[in-house]
Amino acid sequence: MKKTNKNNPAIAYGIVGHDLAAHLFHVTLTVDAPAAGGQIFALPAWIPGSYMIREFSRNVVRIRAESDGQPVALTKLDKHSWQAAPLKDHAASLTLHYEVYAWDLSVRAAHLDQNHAFYNGTSVFLRVLGQEDQPHVVDIQRPADEAAKTWRVATSLPELKAKRYGFGTYIASNYDELIDHPVEQGDFALATFKAHGIPHDIVISGRVPNLDLPRLSADLKKICETQIAFFEPKTRKAPMDRYVFMTLAVGDGYGGLEHRASTALICARADLPSTAAASKEISDGYLQYLGLCSHEYFHTWNVKRIKPAAFAPYNLQVENYSPLLWLFEGFTSYYDDLMLVRAGVIAEPAYFKLLGKTIGSVLRGSGRTKQSVADSSFDAWGKYYRQDENAPNSIVSYYTKGSLIGLALDLSIRAKTGGKKSLDDVMRVLWQRYGRDFYQGGARGVTPAEVEAIFDEISGGRFKPFFDKYIRGTEDLPLAKMLAPFGVKYNDERKTAKPSLDANLGKDGNDCKLSGVHENGAAHQAGLSAGDILMAVDGLRVTAANLEALLSRYGVGSEIEVHAFRRDELMTFSVTLQGDRVPGISLTLDPAGKKSTGPLRPSAAR
Repeated sequence: MKKTNKNNPAIAYGIVGHDLAAHLFHVTLTVDAPAAGGQIFALPAWIPGSYMIREFSRNVVRIRAESDGQPVALTKLDKHSWQAAPLKDHAASLTLHYEVYAWDLSVRAAHLDQNHAFYNGTSVFLRVLGQEDQPHVVDIQRPADEAAKTWRVATSLPELKAKRYGFGTYIASNYDELIDHPVEQGDFALATFKAHGIPHDIVISGRVPNLDLPRLSADLKKICETQIAFFEPKTRKAPMDRYVFMTLAVGDGYGGLEHRASTALICARADLPSTAAASKEISDGYLQYLGLCSHEYFHTWNVKRIKPAAFAPYNLQVENYSPLLWLFEGFTSYYDDLMLVRAGVIAEPAYFKLLGKTIGSVLRGSGRTKQSVADSSFDAWGKYYRQDENAPNSIVSYYTKGSLIGLALDLSIRAKTGGKKSLDDVMRVLWQRYGRDFYQGGARGVTPAEVEAIFDEISGGRFKPFFDKYIRGTEDLPLAKMLAPFGVKYNDERKTAKPSLDANLGKDGNDCKLSGVHENGAAHQAGLSAGDILMAVDGLRVTAANLEALLSRYGVGSEIEVHAFRRDELMTFSVTLQGDRVPGISLTLDPAGKKSTGPLRPSAAR
């Protein structure tokens, strides 16, 4: 019988890849002092940073409980909670044994096979209700499979008895910390650099021939040091003792999820730099990857420590609604590419190209005229994370429009204060008041009213009209007018003479399938719908490869006959071609204007 004492951790887990081919983790959970009335356990329904109910408990294959070698009854209370029967011996410990199916190749859940293991704590570690604030110890065990004999462990969890990169025990001060340190196991590539004295690990899993780790380390070092200095310009003090970039390289993929001292990323292996590359120019893929790293690293401050009040603390069993994701995701999206410029990783023209692409993507969808970014933030759980074919016509992204709001607010503050203040000052005030001491118990989440008040405070003006129009309202931002005083020319180069269906195209084998139809476009007005498979234009066969060439033989305003399958029914449509309405926004320095690039220059800390 195991007794509770100061030498035994209150909450102890063991986790091992039990069957790599079946993708099963075996987890044990021992509670020294279970609740007298019957201990309740629950697995989170979602993971912070990904605002969708995912119901991770559906992957629990089987579960049982025991105490002192004897079985203990478990009752399922709901889809993610179990309760153990009360123990007769109140001094006895309680142990759960359960298996978790792990076959989600993403940054959000868990994945296990003969090549590697990855998991977020929200997918594998049941929460002991009422004891979340106790220390949590995890014994990460090597799988018995021969394929895992050379594996190492990468995680930002503090080591207890394990050695760095080794199997063994790790410790978290509470459950919230436990689930905020994902774990990667495998034969990964590894590099380490220091950013303002803090070690940063780069972990790359997956086969990547001729991976240029020195170049990646040098670029990430610049980005990380720029961001640390941004929030702490005087001390250059990072908010963590160590940081880990975990990347899974695959044939085609993209995504990232932030954590307090690490990030989990997925990318196409072609996006990573190669020692065999003929040119050291930054490719579009590598630029996208660096932007992703910059985005998730900025979250170390903005959302992991500076939080909306609705997330402090998280309720992991239900939706946590906040109208502020335009700030926490949108501003992070604004600064991710901006930090690449300030770090000297890319030049101004490359940044302006990225910014023009973002502006065009926002203007492309009519959903921006129907949903505000405040509503988009609040509705993330049911709309943004559950997008369908009509999404461009019904929602606006709090990422992309939120980043443009960040730009507009930055320009506005600089204009109001004669360049003495900027959005940088707003972010530093948020950090100092709400983020710096968050995990030391000295901070709390910020409310929407407090956010708005900070803008007034920093600028000396009144930002309510701006918030009403562009954040709580749906008006388009007057970016051309706002950029002009800073010497940036806004150009709209859309080619209206190009005939178009104004629809998003996909593939179904070799067939051309409409994946989305834009409101009031040619396809919409003709009656075509998402999911329709185009078969012919004026009697000529359509494929995914030749539609654009076929349409180029017609002029804008021409009427064509389109045959398409909807389900298994052949239908005929009369389509009047429109000019291509895809925005072609470009930004350039105006040679006749002021030679000032505004937000590219960090504001001085005061």
